[in-house]
Amino acid sequence: MRIAVAGTGYVGLSLAVLLARGSEVVAVDVVPAKVEALARWESPIRDAEIEEALAGAASGERPLALSATLDAGEGYRNIDFAVVATPTDYDPARNFFNTSSVEAAVAAIRAASPEAWIVVKSTVPVGYTAQLRERLGDRRILFSPEFLREGRALHDNLHPSRIIVGADESDPESMEAARRFANLLAEGAEDEAPVLVMGSTEAEAVKLFANTFLALRVAYFNELDTYASSRGLDAARVIEGVCLDPRVGSHYNNPSFGYGGYCLPKDTKQLLANYADVPQNVMGAVVDANRTRKDFVADQVLERASALEEPLVGVYRLTMKTGSDNFRASSVQGVMKRVKAKGVPVLVYEPTLSAPEFFGSEVTHDLESFKERAGVIVANRWSDELADVVGKVYTRDLFKRD
Repeated sequence: MRIAVAGTGYVGLSLAVLLARGSEVVAVDVVPAKVEALARWESPIRDAEIEEALAGAASGERPLALSATLDAGEGYRNIDFAVVATPTDYDPARNFFNTSSVEAAVAAIRAASPEAWIVVKSTVPVGYTAQLRERLGDRRILFSPEFLREGRALHDNLHPSRIIVGADESDPESMEAARRFANLLAEGAEDEAPVLVMGSTEAEAVKLFANTFLALRVAYFNELDTYASSRGLDAARVIEGVCLDPRVGSHYNNPSFGYGGYCLPKDTKQLLANYADVPQNVMGAVVDANRTRKDFVADQVLERASALEEPLVGVYRLTMKTGSDNFRASSVQGVMKRVKAKGVPVLVYEPTLSAPEFFGSEVTHDLESFKERAGVIVANRWSDELADVVGKVYTRDLFKRD
């Protein structure tokens, strides 16, 4: 079995490593630095399990049939499956995901391998895959949602909660191809998981509704925390008591500055856009609640800064999650923008950022200087690096975990 993977972000690279345990896999990317890193068996992204797997392949202890290339024509030639894992950012002007990278990858794959089955792993609007099949006159396109965490992507592929592949239910060959791809994912995993093969439109809906429920849960506990903070209550004790109800559960309940990262903000907005002609209240409230939470957090930070003779707000890390190097759409950036809009200067400590400035704010790699200069330190997630200046730190990380 020969498989190509388009894109080496969290989704693409974790899948490439997973599938390379049992099949020949070629990863195709447009970024030379990523391809060069993989040629050295180095991960271009922060993910402990991916780094460990590539190190094992480099030493020969745990071989992987994995290669990487910039040459799409060569990478997509003579393949059985092609997995598309390219970015689909939300475009607010169009109120829609920007799926141009998916369509470019599909065109390149089809030019090199007319008969390969294409599996879209990128997150797309509900109904997109069926529309793409019809528009291109190409029935050999499937959709498979991913359910991965940043920084733990390979772990979540090795220990999946479920495996879902969507196909054209009116086409037996499409359904059989979906089952074959699902089996490839299951064979690469270390734990058994429920396998669901369904229509591609239903599979797309699963992805967006699952992420919106997670965003809803984040928003709920953040609003609980906002209430507790405003009324002088111990939010941690309230959350503990609420979550001992087994119907609620004690997971995904740690307050933050708002849901963020690459998936939840764009997926909630896309699902809301899909509701354009359908009655709803909850979906819109989830998106609104995230804005309100950032407003509240920013007001709390500004109140602290106002007590300083020369206010300087320090932002400790731009990343959304501990152990991640990705800060796309991180919630702390929303807080930062609101603070700066009130005229308060911001200093950023972000060791993974090489630029001297971030949206006009100074970036430093000197942690000790950062802690000395900042009058208020804003941290979405706590770090023991801040223990010696705890009196300066504003965080809502009650349980010291993501």
